Amino acid sequence: MPSSFRRPVLTAIAALSALTLLPSPAFASPSSSAVVTRAALDPSLVAGRGASVAFSEQEAERAKTSGTVIGPDRTAYTLPAEASGRSAVRLTPGQYVEFTLPKAANAITVRYSIPDSATGGGLTAPLTVKAGGTTRTMTLTSQYSWLYNQYPFTNDPGADLLHPDWWITECACVPAQTTPAPVISKPFRPAHFYDEQRLLLGRTVAAGEKVRLTASSAVPWTVIDLLDSEQVGLPYVNLIAANVLAFGADPTGRRDSAPAFDKAIAFAKKARLKVYVPPGVFQVNRHIMVDDVTIEGAGNWYTIIKGREVALPTPAPDGSVHTGVGFYGKDAADGGSRNVHLSGFAIQGDVRERIDTDQVNGVGGAMSDSTIKGLHIQHTKVGLWFDGPMSNTRVEGNIIVDQIADGLNFHTGVTNSVARNNFIRNSGDDALAMWAEKTTNAGNTFDRNTVQTPVLANGVAIYGGRDITVSNNLIADPVREGSALHAGSRFGAEPFTGTLRFTGNTTVRAGTLELNWNIGLGAIWIYALDRSIDAAIEVTGDHYLDSTYNAIMMVSEWSVKDLYSIPDAHFKDVRIDGTGTSVLSARVAGGASFENVDARNVGAVGVNNCGSFGFTPAGSEFTVTDRGGNDGWLAPWMLPNTITCDDRPPVVAPPAPSPW
Repeated sequence: MPSSFRRPVLTAIAALSALTLLPSPAFASPSSSAVVTRAALDPSLVAGRGASVAFSEQEAERAKTSGTVIGPDRTAYTLPAEASGRSAVRLTPGQYVEFTLPKAANAITVRYSIPDSATGGGLTAPLTVKAGGTTRTMTLTSQYSWLYNQYPFTNDPGADLLHPDWWITECACVPAQTTPAPVISKPFRPAHFYDEQRLLLGRTVAAGEKVRLTASSAVPWTVIDLLDSEQVGLPYVNLIAANVLAFGADPTGRRDSAPAFDKAIAFAKKARLKVYVPPGVFQVNRHIMVDDVTIEGAGNWYTIIKGREVALPTPAPDGSVHTGVGFYGKDAADGGSRNVHLSGFAIQGDVRERIDTDQVNGVGGAMSDSTIKGLHIQHTKVGLWFDGPMSNTRVEGNIIVDQIADGLNFHTGVTNSVARNNFIRNSGDDALAMWAEKTTNAGNTFDRNTVQTPVLANGVAIYGGRDITVSNNLIADPVREGSALHAGSRFGAEPFTGTLRFTGNTTVRAGTLELNWNIGLGAIWIYALDRSIDAAIEVTGDHYLDSTYNAIMMVSEWSVKDLYSIPDAHFKDVRIDGTGTSVLSARVAGGASFENVDARNVGAVGVNNCGSFGFTPAGSEFTVTDRGGNDGWLAPWMLPNTITCDDRPPVVAPPAPSPW
């Protein structure tokens, strides 16, 4: 993030502590009943938005427990803040949390946290799972969680500052320029606490039966965030295909199966067949190159393609110093790949640190006229990172969890492509991003996806491009240095042109404290950093629920505030239920129109209009246009450009969201 606005600031502790006052969502009382939520909300509040998934989500804090409910709390670098709904259950050895199944299920997913080892690198611990009359053991690990320090982070809890020449909010200083040097507590900024495990129960457990999770004595505490339960069908079988077993693949995972995959793909292309990967765990420790091929698994619960991260003897031409499991199209410079279709398997990586030059993503390269469906991707750097130019690719119905960086990124010249009905949880950077670096993106859509708990940055982020649509998504609980919906002229992206549309999205508990600025971000925030945003911005039908600070933010960086503007934004048919501060925070020149924007439970003045901080006699440099039908926040005296600038008003806790 860029340097701080040069304004008086509150201390970080005071600003963060205000977040603990915000309430938890609906269903605050723990219960032994089968309470099903979506993003920790009553599903009726988000009907028709987000991904349609096979599992039922149940929050631990609403279940029966002998442990302790932690949270709600939105303070970054804490376990509650990174939990779904900002609350979870802490168990000591022998304590349990017990869920009542809402539907029959034969498979569960547990989202949890256990401590790191003293020197970093993680611990493991058993978790006893009693489901109906069945008792199983799940092995938990913290080897893929617990990052520390400044970007790009470290696994070492005792590390000194990675960037002592950066501004740090905690001391309101640049440590390298400070005498005496400030004492920075260690571990510094711990984060990325959670991981998840899946377990096939071996039998169907009836609706109304109990699933009890009991903590072991191997670790001092276990935090349970939630349980997903589902009924997994029988494995898919394709007998008329190039079966990787026939080419030497090992379904036990003991031997490297990468050569067998290569042979099966080569044979299938010649014979005009699909490639089939049956149930099993297949060890693959490098990229599988794909072009003009269809690869089908038996289902992502049954077919698991798993690999170790491998250090390269010398860096690759792209700068990678590691390789690992992943399915990659050809490089765009070599023409890219076409007609690639991947479905029905899991990709499990072994990425434990963030190295931005590494190509250790679940799916990568350039793939045009392609589909990626029904994958489960975990523990890679980015779930799917596409480097264009490429076009006409569909990414649908995937589950992407526990990434070190993004969930999915359409990067550089991706056109006419769609990511739809995907579920992304616990990404280490933007969950869904389009980044038009060097070559513009155009005609792309992010539609009906669910994003939960992105630990860093945003739920959905658009960096430049032409005619982009973000529609019908559900985004919950961004943790720090970002928010739910974002459009930014930054990171060297090409300009926004045409129309940028946000329509029918719902955000909940969004808007984090931006550490460098020491101000709260909006649930949707539009940021002019590298240039003005001159494209038409149309926001229609969005719902912003329980926003930690403001619902809508239009902003520029202090150093360029007199250079760039956001002149052409339009908000229509928007509902805002609960803001910690304002409905609109304008900190840039330009203007926006509002029509049928209804708000309730607003914590401060409806409009925080600072413009570009010129405080001119003519009023703010940002113009607010009232097109009628705006209720609960926009008073006539605020129009068109009254200065109502209050940089950091007190945060007021709104009530939990409820039906409109």
